[in-house]
Amino acid sequence: MNRNRLARRLTATLFLAQSLGSAGFIAVATVGSIAGAQLSGRPSLAGAPSGVYLLGSAFAAWLWGQLMDRLGRRNGLAVGLFVGCLGAALAVGALVAQSFPLFLLGAGLMGMAFAALQLGRFAAAEVNPPEHRGQAISSVVLGGTLGAIFGPTLVGPTGRWAQALGVDELAGPYAAALGLLFLAAAVILVFLRPDPRDLGRELARSYPTASAHTGEARPISEILRLPAARLAISGMVIGQVVMVMLMVITALHMKGHGHPLTSVSLVISSHTFGMYAFSIFSGRLADRLGRVPVLMAGAATLALASLLAPLSPQVLPLGIALFLLGLGWNFSYVGGSALLADQLSPAERARTQGFNDLLIGLVSALGSLGSGLVFAGVGYAVMGIVAAAVSTVALLLSLGWLWRQRRLAVRGATASRFGPQ
Repeated sequence: MNRNRLARRLTATLFLAQSLGSAGFIAVATVGSIAGAQLSGRPSLAGAPSGVYLLGSAFAAWLWGQLMDRLGRRNGLAVGLFVGCLGAALAVGALVAQSFPLFLLGAGLMGMAFAALQLGRFAAAEVNPPEHRGQAISSVVLGGTLGAIFGPTLVGPTGRWAQALGVDELAGPYAAALGLLFLAAAVILVFLRPDPRDLGRELARSYPTASAHTGEARPISEILRLPAARLAISGMVIGQVVMVMLMVITALHMKGHGHPLTSVSLVISSHTFGMYAFSIFSGRLADRLGRVPVLMAGAATLALASLLAPLSPQVLPLGIALFLLGLGWNFSYVGGSALLADQLSPAERARTQGFNDLLIGLVSALGSLGSGLVFAGVGYAVMGIVAAAVSTVALLLSLGWLWRQRRLAVRGATASRFGPQ
């Protein structure tokens, strides 16, 4: 089969799996805090399932990276999704038995599955040449859009179905997630052939300049000494912590101003739309303009959103600010993912990308768990200012990298012009 056609088919497979898995994860995220408060009997523990989920995702990302080096992308992704099926089944059982510890275990396993699914974007990068790598990553991320649209719509019908069976209505969305994750695993096992890891190794021989390194796999500590790798990881981590910190607390901020849940849902939906809907454009921009300019655009958009969010508690201004927050995250995530993929040889990709997602997961968990404390201590306005300042750090890092690259280019041109002939 033609290599480009094969790459498109594999990318489409990863997109479909991402869409199915995201729908399941977003469906349960809609009711997770309700289930936490109900099963624990303490409203203060409503966020515990989300925290356990994020921590499970963080620590599993590095593990999946190691396993995908050994098992391949196809088997690693499938195993991760089956772990998610187990987690969803445990969550259903916990809701039937009204067991909070069992529910937390299920949430942790589902977080592990989410980490595996997120690594699918790098599998798409492996099977595409460098000039199409950003678009391939963004195509997989775009799958989250379908999840964001269809996931919440499953909550009501599946809840009524669970009630009709005589069990807790919250078990319905988790049962739906079990089915969707199983379908995603089946799609991966049946259609993700040949393995992206193997195709990526073949592609690397055809594009010897696609990576800065072609020898044996370097340790992560050595890779982190590369300025471009540090910039890619920093951009993604900063984008993630700024996005999570503001997004998580906005619902509570709106509730404090008397907004109904329908208004809160509308604002969060605009945020999710910004996160995923424009992925295809951010990927193409990363391929045409370069990875770092897209990272810079992401950091600038995050800073703008952070300053706009506290200006008004009304639905429309908050919706616009949260949309921009999601868009800035998307540019940082896609641009950073493509830049990191460019720096790695095939033998280095899975474990380094897993380490990167470990850091992203950790800051997500810290941002989620700590946002309430920061909000209570300094308020929403100060949070916005702090988030804007953190975003500016990513912008300055990108500008500094471009300046150094320009200086190196000038020196190279000078040496070529006046050096020995």
